[in-house]
Amino acid sequence: MNDLSKRPAQVSFDTQPDRYHHWRLGFDGPIAMLTLDVAEDKALEPGYKLKLNSYDLGVDIELADALNRIRFEHPEVKAAVITSGKSRMFCSGANIYMLGHTSHPGKVNFCKFTNETRNGIEDSSAHSGLKFLAALNGATAGGGYELALACDEIAMIDDRSSTVSLPEVPLLGVLPGTGGLTRLVDKRKIRRDLADVFSTTAEGVRADRAKQWKLVDHVAKPQQFAQFVKNRALELAALSDRPGGQGVELKPFVRTAREDGYHYPTVDVKIDAAGRKAEITVFAPTGAQPDTPEAMLERGSAWWPLALARQLDDAILTLRHNHLDIGLWVLKTRGHMDAMLAMDAALDKHRGHWFVRETVGYLRRTLARFDVASRSMFAIADAGSCFAGTLAELLFAADRSFMLDAENGPRIALTPMNFGAYPMVSGLSRIETHFCAETAPVEAAHQAIGRPLETREARELGLVTSTPDDIDWEDEVRIAIEERASLSPDALTGMEASLRFAGRESMHTRVFGRLSAWQNWIFNRPNATGEHGALKVYGTGAKAKFNWERV
Repeated sequence: MNDLSKRPAQVSFDTQPDRYHHWRLGFDGPIAMLTLDVAEDKALEPGYKLKLNSYDLGVDIELADALNRIRFEHPEVKAAVITSGKSRMFCSGANIYMLGHTSHPGKVNFCKFTNETRNGIEDSSAHSGLKFLAALNGATAGGGYELALACDEIAMIDDRSSTVSLPEVPLLGVLPGTGGLTRLVDKRKIRRDLADVFSTTAEGVRADRAKQWKLVDHVAKPQQFAQFVKNRALELAALSDRPGGQGVELKPFVRTAREDGYHYPTVDVKIDAAGRKAEITVFAPTGAQPDTPEAMLERGSAWWPLALARQLDDAILTLRHNHLDIGLWVLKTRGHMDAMLAMDAALDKHRGHWFVRETVGYLRRTLARFDVASRSMFAIADAGSCFAGTLAELLFAADRSFMLDAENGPRIALTPMNFGAYPMVSGLSRIETHFCAETAPVEAAHQAIGRPLETREARELGLVTSTPDDIDWEDEVRIAIEERASLSPDALTGMEASLRFAGRESMHTRVFGRLSAWQNWIFNRPNATGEHGALKVYGTGAKAKFNWERV
């Protein structure tokens, strides 16, 4: 099924529970238990051991899969407890030796995927009624505490020795890499001075002070901890509106690796290494599609929206991690608009059903990966394209869009799903962000819902960037692509990150904005990764040597 797994230099994001090395999944009525028990000799790459329940990208790939198993295969689950299978150790965070020796892109992509997984926990709590309790049954540091911060509540064992800490600044010369600092003040409302003390105290704080400072919500003595966690998880489950019922097995999907890319039933990726670009083509549904929740459940993981979410997600991650020189993604669609409009009508009509809600959530999280991709994106609406409804989100995710102006040319169409079903991490829809949250053009676009728009009307509504006629089409698109590919990738990454989240900000946009800034600076500075930097010398007994200039 997974040809990429045969290529040792490639990272595969496709896994399933019988292949987990680091997580155990258990179920007790409405409660799921996610137990982190890292196998230290099963690191994703050679050269380090995952001691002290530390993690690398492979650990988080399993966590992301496990979360989706809970969402789709176990609708009876209303609350999930994340805990540790190790004695007196919850999680020591990202493996320091992995961070010290991996490439700069490897570090950045690791932090980005890990943070997206944490965001997904919060997304499920906000939109799907799945509540999360972190049960810290031992020492919790760095990324381990950041995982806890993503949960709705944190319970900590009060054994007089276990601590919580964010030791990256004092020990490693870097910052918490998955939103820890932002969540301290934005989510948990910890006083700024206390957050400063906490983030520069390598040894962390024990349970009593952690509760006093609001670093955790609950503390319990060792003898009562397990029962307290169970009772509190049941109380959180009572707040959930997940209805239970028949689950949907996430069966393995088909992916074929070619010399020039990858092919899935709903997505095709064609890589042009010389041109430093990839064409990502998404195919609209074909054939009769279910229009009732019962029929959708019967179709299971083969139902087009869920299949698309999983396959597009895999394609994005594979390109992002394994093809670093491919700086431009050209987004295309193929199919019949009527089929896409019917699909969106069914999604909109049944959004209250748990399976449809979870599928829309998966699509929302997958589309959000486009928004934070450090890649340029051009959308091409040409003959045969189908930028309608859900697929029109690709048009608005792109940095620029090109629509052919020709007789019997392409059309685009909007549906109610474009106006709130797939918000960016800012909380705004892509079409709102496209217009920088200005009301009038968004309302004009809303009035066009359901009506196929030819190129002229799409241009007048401001929905597309450029509309060459059929004489100039090929040259204008080619020149735009070649020009984009010739620009500095560093400058483009900074520019795109600055432009993609127009309008209001949220905790998550601040996390990603700050993350992209500090990772591409601090991770390249000698104080962190130089020969005598803190990450490089950690564990050797040598002391880091810092350049004391403030930059």
